[in-house]
Amino acid sequence: MNELTLNLALKRRHFLSVASLGLSQGVWAQSGASAVLPTPQSLQAELNRALQQKQPLIVMVSLEGCPFCRVARSSHLVPMQKAGAPIVQLDMRSAQAVLDFQGRSTTHDQLIKQWRISIAPTLLFFGPGGKEVAERMEGGYLPDFYGPYLDERLIKGRQAL
Repeated sequence: MNELTLNLALKRRHFLSVASLGLSQGVWAQSGASAVLPTPQSLQAELNRALQQKQPLIVMVSLEGCPFCRVARSSHLVPMQKAGAPIVQLDMRSAQAVLDFQGRSTTHDQLIKQWRISIAPTLLFFGPGGKEVAERMEGGYLPDFYGPYLDERLIKGRQAL
């Protein structure tokens, strides 16, 4: 077995073990309606509201049918949003219109491509002028670590404001 094949096999085994852990704990096998985050009409307006609260704007980039997105949304982001954290969602492959941080009309998918995002979920943390103020969170994390990584990014984002 060459090194590339071995590396792919190890990654696949790791993914399957993480997935089975999540399923056995009921993390991905949730019933009922899935949690929903608001989709913005204007990122500029959402950012202004976030900055009035002295918070970074969190933008979740999601993909329909993505189990990792569903876990991040229902376990972490929706509860935070209900508690008042400024969080919105943009969807990969969506032609839904949105105004960017400069007030220009675009679509979810065009904006996501402009930001060079290819992994769902991805969380971005924006501050004044639509500049990223903390490191992106890309992909799914183990459930035990997602919350602490998210908290770390929020602290850095707030400090940058």
